[in-house]
Amino acid sequence: MSSVSGWFKERLPFDGSKLQHLTSEPVPYHMKRWWFCLGGTPAYLFMVQVVTGILLAFYYEASTARAYESVRYITEDAAFGWYLRSVHKWGATLMIATMILHQMRVFFTGAYRKPREINWLVGMLILVTTLVIGFTGYSLVFEQLSYWGVTVGGNISKSVPVVGPLMHDFLFGGAQYGAPTVPRLYVLHAAVLPVVLVLLLVVHFTVLRIQGVTDFRFSDEDEGKTFRFFPDHVYTEIIAGLVLMILLSALATIFPAFMGPKADPLTTPEVIKPEWWFMVTFRWLKLMGITAAVLSMGLIVFLMFVWPFVDAWIVRRTRNKEVSTVVGVIAVIAITGLTVWEALVAH
Repeated sequence: MSSVSGWFKERLPFDGSKLQHLTSEPVPYHMKRWWFCLGGTPAYLFMVQVVTGILLAFYYEASTARAYESVRYITEDAAFGWYLRSVHKWGATLMIATMILHQMRVFFTGAYRKPREINWLVGMLILVTTLVIGFTGYSLVFEQLSYWGVTVGGNISKSVPVVGPLMHDFLFGGAQYGAPTVPRLYVLHAAVLPVVLVLLLVVHFTVLRIQGVTDFRFSDEDEGKTFRFFPDHVYTEIIAGLVLMILLSALATIFPAFMGPKADPLTTPEVIKPEWWFMVTFRWLKLMGITAAVLSMGLIVFLMFVWPFVDAWIVRRTRNKEVSTVVGVIAVIAITGLTVWEALVAH
């Protein structure tokens, strides 16, 4: 063994003290609170999605003729296919939920303010990319609801001024849902968007590494109190990962993914329900009409992106940092209310 160890050390000289120094940086003590550790949770769930997605890709066939049957085979015939598909489905749900919670935590703690505006912009891009990944993944099953959900989504994108028709034709591979649509959605879901997400995460963590974690003070903490990144914080993240795996396995087992009716382009379902993260969009669309809804949603998303600069302008004018909190509470109530409304109504 010593000769083998010597062989590796000669070719890969490694100084353990340097690694210990690199990983022993102090972490602000407020990171002991779980809601400040939500940023790592979506990243962990993304790794789960990558692994389960690769395994599902061995059986999935990205074509309108075979997509539904291949998913049925995964769900009903392939060994543990139902489990992998269910973990992938629930992983997507939890990833989006924790992304939204993380963005809310950053907003309500004011962690987007100077000098962290860049990371807020990157975080918003990560959130939007994650939502689009969820949308394209939901669409690959080629069920009745997913088919018509994509159709409605395409019509919404078509209403976007200037670039809308181009976006629609690029997504569908033509003027309407056809043979090129599923392969395009699959390429976006399994290749293009994950690469974009990885690049955004690299930028996000690099900026975070340069700027450091936002330091908050609580009444029960001594000033300047910290704890070690390794092993203390690493242990916390490992425990969080194990808890998530238990939760994912429980959800996949108790509420497994099922097969709905196969897509029928000739029969429009009476009720079209998207996944929960797009229910607010559907409800807003029904209330406003497609043109007004698209324009108003575009304005809202734009304001979300540039909010650090809007907030800075408000603070300069009013000398009040709590205005953003009030706006955030109203937004959360409105989004939650519209989502629940859409989830409960029959049409």
